[in-house]
Parts: sequence; C-alpha cells; structure tokens
Amino acid sequence: MSIWKREMSLENAFLSRRNDEAYQAGPGALGENDMTKESLELIVQRKNEIIDACEILYRTKGFREVTIKDISTETSFSRPSIYNYFETKEEIFLALLTREYDRWTEKLKKVGFGGPWNRDEFAQVLAHTLEDQETMLKIQTMNLYEIEENSREERLMEYKRAFYRAMTAIDHCLEAYRPGMEETEKRDFRYVFSHFSMGFMRMPIPLGSSFLLWNRWEFPLRR
Repeated sequence: MSIWKREMSLENAFLSRRNDEAYQAGPGALGENDMTKESLELIVQRKNEIIDACEILYRTKGFREVTIKDISTETSFSRPSIYNYFETKEEIFLALLTREYDRWTEKLKKVGFGGPWNRDEFAQVLAHTLEDQETMLKIQTMNLYEIEENSREERLMEYKRAFYRAMTAIDHCLEAYRPGMEETEKRDFRYVFSHFSMGFMRMPIPLGSSFLLWNRWEFPLRR
C-alpha cells in the first residue's frame, strides 16, 4: 500500500461509522436512531439550500464579505436556524468545497474510462474537467487556511475524503493515459497538478520546481 493511501486509510479510520452517519445527518442527529429516511432527506435538502445560497453570494462577494446573515436572506431560514446545520460560516464554505470536489471527481471518473490519448489530448481532456470548477479553485486557493481554522474536525475529515476521492480518480486517469505508471510517478504528478490547478487563480504557468516537473510529464504549457 502506498504512503498516500495508507495515510488516508488511517485518517478515514479516525472517525467511527457512528460519527460519520451523524455528520451526514447534521448536528444534533447523534443518537437519534428513530430518525426516518424522510427526515434525513429533509436535512440534506436544507443543508444544500444553505450551501447553494453561499455559492451564489460567493460569485459576487469576497469570502470575508459573506456573512451568515447574508446567507439567511438567500434561504428560507433565519440566521439562528442555520446554526442547527453549520456552526460557522467557514463550515458552509467547506461543505461547498467538498461538494465541488465530488462534482469534479465525477468528471475525472469519466476520463479514467477513456483513452488512449497522446500527450496533447490527455492535457486537454484533464484541463477540460476544470473548466467550470472556478468555485473549487477559488476557495482552495484564496480561503482554505481560514476555513480550516474555523471548522470542526469531522467537517475537515469529510473534505479530506472528498479530496482523496479526487486524487484517486486522477490516478485512474493516469493509468488510462500511461498504463503501468509507477506509484512514485503518480505521486509526483498529483503534486505538480494540484499546484498548477491552484495557480490558475493567480498565475498563467507553473514556476520553479513545478515547472520542471510539468516539463517532465511532457505536457504543453501555453503562455
């Protein structure tokens, strides 16, 4: 088992199944064994409504400008009601980021079943998966550190799981592109690709060691 997968397995084991189910149900659900399927679906629906409102506001406002009060005006909830589902504004943003990673993973999975490609084709296919992922790129590049500081551990673990799913999907893409690729090569690619994708919001091309690694994979850089 690779170091990457072993580390994620240990992190995944950190939370018990009971806590994981409680997270999916939302705060206050722990121990409520009589909760019906319908009520669980309603909780998910309400949480998604809050996340949707946050996403809409984030398109026109900066991270610091968005408040719980602003989010409440975009939903059917009062401000105190939102705290039944998320303890902080940062947790709402983290849930949005987690959802965006899962959406990206679904697109990567389709790439993983494709191929074979030449160098340019693979670069284009992989880049295409990020075309409408501006929210994901913006949050992880601009605001992730602040979000991590103000989110509960179980929320962060759910985000890490989503991130791991995306990295696993990238591995499958690499296997489709270049069968037999070594685990160390996949690790190096994940490293440079994550830095390159985060750089989309700040710089047009990778720099320094990222530039050297990107050249190693023979992917074209367009200025």
